[in-house]
Amino acid sequence: MLELDVLFFRIKKFSFWVLALFFVFSVILVITLAFLKEYQRYEKERKGTGLEKKEYYIEKLLGSEKSAECQLQEVEFYTYSGNDPLWKENNKYGIYIYAEVDEFFDRAEELVNSGKGDWGYVLIPYNVKDNNFEKWKNVFAKLKEKHLIPVIQLHDVDVDKYKEQTRNAAEFLNRFVWPIRYRYISVYNEPNDQKFWYGKVDPEEYAKILKYTIDVFKEENPDFFMLNGAFNVTAPTDANHMDSLEFMRRMELAEPGIFSKLDGWASHSYPQPNFSGHPHNEGRWSIKAYETELAYLKQVLKVEKYLPVFITETGWAHAEGQEYNSSYLPVDKVAEYFRMAFEDVWLKDDRVRAVMPFTIKYDPPFDHFSWLNKDNVPYKHFDVIRDLKKVKGRPPQLVVNKVQVGNCGQ
Repeated sequence: MLELDVLFFRIKKFSFWVLALFFVFSVILVITLAFLKEYQRYEKERKGTGLEKKEYYIEKLLGSEKSAECQLQEVEFYTYSGNDPLWKENNKYGIYIYAEVDEFFDRAEELVNSGKGDWGYVLIPYNVKDNNFEKWKNVFAKLKEKHLIPVIQLHDVDVDKYKEQTRNAAEFLNRFVWPIRYRYISVYNEPNDQKFWYGKVDPEEYAKILKYTIDVFKEENPDFFMLNGAFNVTAPTDANHMDSLEFMRRMELAEPGIFSKLDGWASHSYPQPNFSGHPHNEGRWSIKAYETELAYLKQVLKVEKYLPVFITETGWAHAEGQEYNSSYLPVDKVAEYFRMAFEDVWLKDDRVRAVMPFTIKYDPPFDHFSWLNKDNVPYKHFDVIRDLKKVKGRPPQLVVNKVQVGNCGQ
């Protein structure tokens, strides 16, 4: 009897656990079924929402495809055809012009790119306070159209505001599409002459400003090719001038290594005396004055860097002008001398990269240097140089690339 009681007890205990487990599994099953039902409803809603979103985006895409933004179109971007700053096929002919007169670009092209030539040079003054975008956009468009390589000569900096004005000028000039890769900048003009440097001669100040200008322009774009402001190389040391070699020496003392920061050398190699010297003359008073400057850089200032020469001013004064000046050479002789200078001197000298005589046209008394008279008729030396055979220059020039963008439906 005792054994039966134990057996029934065990059965009851077992049944309890079975019922308990059944209850637990039932609860789990109910929860699971409820979860699955909820999940199915969630998935249905999610898929529905996803489909609605898909339909919405497809509709938007199709609508965008019909809009102007998604029409297939060409976009231009610019590169340059090389990276050699001393390219071999170089047309050295150039002229000094001004940004404000459109005709000067036509005349420059006629002068320097004639005789089967291409990509000659122009020097153009630029006031560092000039932010006229449309004006300079037009200038760079004409340079590209006419295949003219610009050398931009800075001027009119306020020395007490030079940092702000220099940075603004670098940013402004870098906004434009230049016709070749290298962006030539000459940093002011004849600073060893007080009339071009605020009534004083200050080599230390000019050296400081030159160094800052090189650094800022290079920081803005390493393709800026920096030149000094050419010196008045024949001026003596007096109340209004400083001998250019002494000026250079003091610059180097003030800013050691200043000349090694340059990419090229700007020179005003005029035929003296009285802008009338023979083209075969030698020395500081000749059209080869740059030789004296280069020798001083190398031998005295120990500048080892090779600096190609850009003659940013040169030329003979002619007697003809608004008033005849018999102290100058007649225009026929000036024309002959210019031909000799190019053919016998500058074209044969590999150190010379460009020659930009002063000037296309100027008011009296500097009209005696003009290549066009007051009616824009060329003087004889214009005709003679125009008719000389020239090199077809091959600089690293602008390449306009085109890529198709848009067509949103594909």
